[in-house]
Amino acid sequence: MSEEYLQREYLTLEELKEVTPLPSEKRLRGKHPVAVPECPQRIPCTPCKEICPVDAIKMDNPNDIPVVNYEKCIGCSLCVQICPGLAFFMIHYRDNKARVTMPHELLPLPKRGDEVILLNRKGEEIGEGKVVLVIPREKSVGDTPVITVEMPLELAWEARSIKVKEAIE
Repeated sequence: MSEEYLQREYLTLEELKEVTPLPSEKRLRGKHPVAVPECPQRIPCTPCKEICPVDAIKMDNPNDIPVVNYEKCIGCSLCVQICPGLAFFMIHYRDNKARVTMPHELLPLPKRGDEVILLNRKGEEIGEGKVVLVIPREKSVGDTPVITVEMPLELAWEARSIKVKEAIE
């Protein structure tokens, strides 16, 4: 993979697919969400591997890109909470909706039930979603609050951040 994303400052979905295999549709519709790393750089960082309670994240050395064994992943979201690079997400398909768990470092922190604007990797508005879970900083295993947002299924692989509607009105 070229490193154009470094200049652009975001990965495209096509580039992500070059870095890591994506979970199958069957796994995405499974009982639990599944962790998806968006971590393309070989840098010394292993918190995700160290915190995984079922050893679903493989890294032979600290500079490796994390690879998730999607069948072992139990959807606990600890990797999302601990990742200092904000590079882990959880995805779960539920009928015609998707739930995406993501880090959220911006203020205000949304509340459960809030309608939010979905942003893609570039920061562009792509649709709307609803917050279904908030893990605030003081309850997260890392320093970053984590939210789960329900959204249209077709946006699950594009939405990577949100804007709280009340903050922009």
